[in-house]
Amino acid sequence: MQFKHPEILYALLLLLIPIIVHLFQLRKFQKVEFTNVAFLKEATLQTRKSSQIKKWLILCTRLLLLAAIVLAFAQPFTSKTNTFNTEKETAIYLDNSFSMQIKGNKGELLKRAVQDIINNVPDDENISVITNDNVYKNTTIKAIKNDLLQLDYSSNELTLDAALLKTKTAFSNKKGILKNLVFISDFQNNYTDFKPSIDSLTNLNFVKLQPVNTNNIAIDSVFISETTATSIEIKVRLKNSGIAVENSPISLFNNDKLIAKTSVAIENEAETIFSLPANQVINGKITIDDANLQFDNTLYFNINSASKINVLAINANDDSFLKRIYTNTEFNYTSTTENQLNYNSIDKQNLIILNELNTIPVALSSVLKQFTNQGGYLIIIPSNAINTNSYNQFLVNYRTNFSDLIPSEKRITTINYAHPLYSNGVFEKQVSNFQYPKVNSFYNLTSNNASSVLQFEDGKVFLGQSNNAYVFTSALNDKNSSFKNSPLIVPTLYNIAKQSFKIPELYYTVGKENTFDVDTQLQQDAVLSLVNNEINIIPKQQYFNNKVVISTSENPTIAGTYSIKNKNDIIKNVSYNYNRNESDLVYTSLSTTNQITISNSITEIFDTIKSDTKVNALWKWFVIFALALLIIEMLILKFFK
Repeated sequence: MQFKHPEILYALLLLLIPIIVHLFQLRKFQKVEFTNVAFLKEATLQTRKSSQIKKWLILCTRLLLLAAIVLAFAQPFTSKTNTFNTEKETAIYLDNSFSMQIKGNKGELLKRAVQDIINNVPDDENISVITNDNVYKNTTIKAIKNDLLQLDYSSNELTLDAALLKTKTAFSNKKGILKNLVFISDFQNNYTDFKPSIDSLTNLNFVKLQPVNTNNIAIDSVFISETTATSIEIKVRLKNSGIAVENSPISLFNNDKLIAKTSVAIENEAETIFSLPANQVINGKITIDDANLQFDNTLYFNINSASKINVLAINANDDSFLKRIYTNTEFNYTSTTENQLNYNSIDKQNLIILNELNTIPVALSSVLKQFTNQGGYLIIIPSNAINTNSYNQFLVNYRTNFSDLIPSEKRITTINYAHPLYSNGVFEKQVSNFQYPKVNSFYNLTSNNASSVLQFEDGKVFLGQSNNAYVFTSALNDKNSSFKNSPLIVPTLYNIAKQSFKIPELYYTVGKENTFDVDTQLQQDAVLSLVNNEINIIPKQQYFNNKVVISTSENPTIAGTYSIKNKNDIIKNVSYNYNRNESDLVYTSLSTTNQITISNSITEIFDTIKSDTKVNALWKWFVIFALALLIIEMLILKFFK
């Protein structure tokens, strides 16, 4: 038992006064002689004994009465002594990711969680509330009630480690503070291998919200499956995480106009195909009808007017293999000799190929250096009789140089599968029984920063990359190499060209690092913006002579089709969709997690927190005890004989 005003307990010393008065009677008795009346003496003795008992009882009741009054004014209480005297802070992590759209027993999990927080946290209690995209630090429920009621779902999904780190920032830096962390989530399977590092003054409480069912159909992806001169076929892939559905309708819109509709039966996965006219701008939207999660019922995509990549080959040898790769459907391929080169056309190119030149003139070297500095890409294919000094004066711009020609046969055996040229689905698996191409002569490449794309059997570089320049160490003509006849040449040269100008894809994913190029000319200080109705975003961008490189990551945060605008002019469109990771309603088991209190009720968790620091006031009981003693004293005075 503890006291709110312990200094009042000094008043208990007043109990000595009635004790002193009782024990030291100041009145003196005078002895009076009587005649022989023995029976009167016996009666007097009995009366004196009864009187002493009555006085002792009255003394005890009065002492207890006075003590009860003093203790009542001292306001005694009981609590858990290890927590009551400790300063406390409470932080709540509220998961507002898309999976919290699923319905529980009392409606959507997020909306129900908000109501329970408002109902269980006192209006004036100082707390911090952290969501996936907002932090309400050192505030009260009363102050943020409207914000919580209007809380929307976020595409920013946090792991438990990230959520714990973000929540810890809401606490002050004071030492010895009791910290209560409350995590409210459905705990999907991305919360694996969670091993929190917490101290003895930190209480970690998990509230795992349970959905009624885990049925959900999602539009997983959309891609172009076939292209002809008159049509484009797009394939839609659906996924189902619940019971099988025999008839799931799918609608295709161009802007807001319905242009096609079908239905599929789906157990785990299903696909369907839509046909669209070629050479037509499509701002597409695919929708399905599913009553569970809503965010994955729509997928946006767009097909812009055809953009071709400008490729210039400066040839001193046959370029027929380049013409077969860089076809008119995707590329504007230009072939010229060194003598006929128009230097003014270089700035308009995306990729320039030096095809077995013997020398690189100083003028061309200077223009190509500026070209690559402005974001252009370069492929260097040496001849068998290069002027080594000429080449090395040019290659010094890329921190590389050639040695003299080595007339030795080598096989090209090592592929860097992790390189961007090959990492995007070129190989389904690493090839072990490959028909390796070979060369009859090559140059040793020395470089401080070049990465190897292809290597010879002895580990020397056959194709290296230094910034925007790709350098072959051997001539590719038929007399010197069989590389032109190898399956490797097509993905290698094709993907280098695709890197030189990144045409916007069908769609991008919100929250990821996305980069694409826009073919446009900007005036000084002009910028491009992404616009969707009332949303206007100025993304990170870098302007070059013939293109603007746009990078997006945190923005946009809302799925949809955005127009790329230069002031009021629409250049093209780009689409963004939410990540589909949360479409799979599979949840983490928290039963093996240590140092954590786990519950499926927000009310239960907050009742536990309150009981840990609950104060039981006892002063009322002492007042009642004092009144009872007063009544007892009155009864003794009246009825005790």
